[in-house]
Amino acid sequence: MDPPAVLRTVSCHLSLDVRSPLELYLAVAVADGPYDRTEQLVVRHDDGPLDVLEVKAAHGGRVHRVPAPAGRVVVESRAAVSGVAGPPPVEDLDLVEYRRPSRYVPSDRMLAFARDQLRGLRGAALADAAVAWVADHVRYSPGASLPTDGAAETVLSRRGVCRDFAHLVVALLRACDVPARVAAVYAPGLRPMDFHAVAEAYVEGGWHVLDATRLAPRDTMLRIATGRDATDTAFLSYYGGDLTLRSMTVTADVDDAPESADDGTGLRVLR
Repeated sequence: MDPPAVLRTVSCHLSLDVRSPLELYLAVAVADGPYDRTEQLVVRHDDGPLDVLEVKAAHGGRVHRVPAPAGRVVVESRAAVSGVAGPPPVEDLDLVEYRRPSRYVPSDRMLAFARDQLRGLRGAALADAAVAWVADHVRYSPGASLPTDGAAETVLSRRGVCRDFAHLVVALLRACDVPARVAAVYAPGLRPMDFHAVAEAYVEGGWHVLDATRLAPRDTMLRIATGRDATDTAFLSYYGGDLTLRSMTVTADVDDAPESADDGTGLRVLR
């Protein structure tokens, strides 16, 4: 039987003050997948629309490059997505790359700590225990962490936002030799609404979503970007100039959601 159709509508609005000419790189579009999608991405300057070039990224991600002059720049992105994707493909290189330390996930510095906390566990039990440890020991606290903080800082402060939770889950798993990565997603039901970050772990022969914040249903999340850590999944990057983010609004809604996307391990697959 085919899975039930799921209709998700998502949007984001960014208002930027560009102080000198630069290149914007936006990761706000829904990743490619086997579903029906209608979308619009418009970037406007005070003087008119700006050119937008799509660049393909890993795991279906799509980054949009925008040369932007100085002045006010507004980004408007909207999409309606219908359908459900299957499990993410498993690539041999990913199973190597996502075991390695990265900028915000210094798993090599956390080996003893992680293995002490998760001693004797394997597979789905290990992944579940990593999520439970982070959920039990880290408090969700907007504004409590810096954009430059990584998993080690989160262990020390025991506070953070979704990216900090995801980084720490990934660090614990990589320190135990489990391939793990970060995914940026739209998350219908998230409160407060924002771009959301979750972890994915390769266990039981596939990639599974792990969200230690427990702030949003996993069933209806939509992938935006996937990578080693926030270095690869940031919604906005810029080079060659300077800017200020004046405001940001994100929405994500769902109709006709399935009752469950449980895959039998207690973990769920990110669509």
